[in-house]
Amino acid sequence: MSELHHNLIGGEWTDGDDVIANINPSNTDDVVGEYARASEADAARAIAAARDAAPAWAQSGPQQRHDILKAASDEIMTRREELGRLLAREEGKTLPEGIGEAARAGQIFGFFAGECLRQAGDKIASVRPGVDVEITREPVGAVGIITPWNFPIAIPAWKIAPALAYGNTVVFKPAELVPGCAWALVDILKRAGLPDGVLNLVMGRGSVVGQAMLDSPDIDAITFTGSVATGKSVAAACAEHMRKVQLEMGGKNPLVVLDDAALDTAVECAVNGAFFSTGQRCTASSRLIVADGIHDRFVAAVTERLKGLVVDDALKEGTHIGPVVDENQLSQDERYLAIGREEGATLAWGGERLNRDTPGFYLQPALFTETSNDMRINREEIFGPVASVVRVKDYDEALAVANDTAFGLSAGICTASLKHASHFKRNSEAGMVMVNLPTAGVDYHVPFGGRKGSSYGPREQGRYAAEFYTTVKTAYTLP
Repeated sequence: MSELHHNLIGGEWTDGDDVIANINPSNTDDVVGEYARASEADAARAIAAARDAAPAWAQSGPQQRHDILKAASDEIMTRREELGRLLAREEGKTLPEGIGEAARAGQIFGFFAGECLRQAGDKIASVRPGVDVEITREPVGAVGIITPWNFPIAIPAWKIAPALAYGNTVVFKPAELVPGCAWALVDILKRAGLPDGVLNLVMGRGSVVGQAMLDSPDIDAITFTGSVATGKSVAAACAEHMRKVQLEMGGKNPLVVLDDAALDTAVECAVNGAFFSTGQRCTASSRLIVADGIHDRFVAAVTERLKGLVVDDALKEGTHIGPVVDENQLSQDERYLAIGREEGATLAWGGERLNRDTPGFYLQPALFTETSNDMRINREEIFGPVASVVRVKDYDEALAVANDTAFGLSAGICTASLKHASHFKRNSEAGMVMVNLPTAGVDYHVPFGGRKGSSYGPREQGRYAAEFYTTVKTAYTLP
């Protein structure tokens, strides 16, 4: 039997209602571990613990918070290869990608450890003579954090670190598919010296644990990353309680390739952005919008590059693309492959379910050509190693097609033209724009987020995180 990993409530490791096995998508015979599944009552106790701990943690000093977050950062960085291997086993990213994500989590905690000591306010004169005005930021209170399965340590890190840095307490519910990295992160923070109740971990079903968080009047703010449908439900529940809400909900991101683009650069941007991490990134460039003059050469070069990619066990040396995360996601990918063919798109390469030495959810990266932007495969987020090429005549049409989407997270352009690059940066309806870079891949010290159906509420990461995790107070004094 695997070791049972418990929930953390009020500083105590506790059992749940039942247990769920964490299965390796590269090898379904491999059980990564067993994890306690929290009940509605467990969630209520976690919320109460966070509420009780909130006043003291809000008054804690910046040095105390810095030291705890710095200790966590140091341990994550020291153990990044171990944590990266755990991530690869439970989520399916390749081992180098897993180690890279673990290192990013360590960098995030290091950044926000520094932010504990960099918090500032304003003291200004009032328009009324003799009156002083102080503008300060205070913690929001008890924050509910709900994270997805595709970045099982980085996304929890970039939500938990600022929450703690700015003096909030946390109730954390990770995706049920990937409890391993979440548990390891919480264990690191507990041993780093967090007071009891400041960080609570409740693993389990969204319909049970997540719903209990949404229904509770004792949660002051909720930050959520996941699907659009669930995000809308989260927003409605938060409106009911008049609480702060932050939503990140995906994308259908365009990569524009103009005639003057360097072909090698464009191919690398497309393949990296669309297919690495098995395409399971909200920033993946699933729409490749290609000008007519370079279209045929681009498609041929991308196809050749895809033929050389190794799809295999995430832990194997030389693997470029690991498995899809589970059978449900693989079935969804296959449904969209069928939809694309039914809509008249040409499957230029890939899309086959693969067999490897171990039983897993392996899918050949798929490239559609001869598509139009009104097809479902170009309107709906597939969230797998599937990309479509849309042929356009020039830059103006490319920009129009790129913006013709309900989403607006990330967008990219490959071009040698400063004029077109500058115009695209200004006129792209996306929260993040990349020039001659993949649409996926962002720094941890700058804001992350999008527009339209991709995001709602303040930005994540960097100093902009303060907009969500704090509330502003204006105080007047007549000496």
